[in-house]
Amino acid sequence: MLRRDLITAEMQKLAQVLARIMGLKLEGNLEEAEELFKESLLKEFEISEDELLTDSNNEFNTLLNSKEFPAEKLEMLSQFLYADLTPSRQQERNKLVADKLLLIYQMLEEKHHIVSMVNLDRQKKIQQYLNP
Repeated sequence: MLRRDLITAEMQKLAQVLARIMGLKLEGNLEEAEELFKESLLKEFEISEDELLTDSNNEFNTLLNSKEFPAEKLEMLSQFLYADLTPSRQQERNKLVADKLLLIYQMLEEKHHIVSMVNLDRQKKIQQYLNP
């Protein structure tokens, strides 16, 4: 019970950070949003931008497996990464992040047995982006 409460509190905190990032983007403060994203990725998920943008999906998959995130935290990571996909970014960077997102969705399905309509819709959009 205590573990579940801690996970819930952590997810609420991450949701607030994500809302702040999205608010900054809407206000046009893209640099501040980017900085908060990078800081949160490292602080909350222990993933550096370099690790995120690695070309190897196998390396990223190994990294995620080594962290043993609970399903809720992995879901929140997917939300962070999905929010990071923006047309104003380099297309190559977006493709690398999109590939990582597909890995996370696959992990949620196979390892944690979690399938959601939102994630299925996002997967479809990502597939269309990657394979126009």
